[in-house]
Amino acid sequence: MQYMHMHEIAEPAAPGARRFLFLLGSSRAGGNTETLARRAAEQLPEHVTQRWLRLADLTPPVFQDVRHADGARYPQPDGPAGELLAATLDATDLVIASPLYWYSVSSSTKLYLDHWSGWLRVPGVDFRARMAGRTLWGVTALAGDDPSDADPLAGTLELTARYMRMRFGGVLLGNGTRPGDVLADHAALRRAKTFFTP
Repeated sequence: MQYMHMHEIAEPAAPGARRFLFLLGSSRAGGNTETLARRAAEQLPEHVTQRWLRLADLTPPVFQDVRHADGARYPQPDGPAGELLAATLDATDLVIASPLYWYSVSSSTKLYLDHWSGWLRVPGVDFRARMAGRTLWGVTALAGDDPSDADPLAGTLELTARYMRMRFGGVLLGNGTRPGDVLADHAALRRAKTFFTP
């Protein structure tokens, strides 16, 4: 797989242009969260760019917190981390599509967000300043009947957006256990039709 290096990171989208990055955080393909995200994405106008990445296929190394280590610096990301950073900076709209695992985001999603801590400190990236004003969205499916079970996941994303000075678009929540079950959640499918409406 070809990875992008730091000098290949795209500049922010032109005014008015929207580029959606969908980050699929499930450990399996075609699950309920992905199905719901794709239903919502179908409603986007044709001129809106969509890019889909499966985090399980782009696993960066375990995040190392070196903020307080003598002489340590965060290196320029390469490999999967470099590709994820480039794709993140290229997007105007970032969609975290993670199933509800133990009441929060999946491990691959959490690892991706952990790397934001390093990207904030990589010289020359200006990660927080460049992410400010963009929109963070969430999509998730849960197996239980209580929507409040997803509150920790929604809180993680909302507080992340607040810290990064991003707009928080909310979380599209569906219900399903086995793959395809979410298609029987008609309320979620109705919400999907207008979820990404500005």
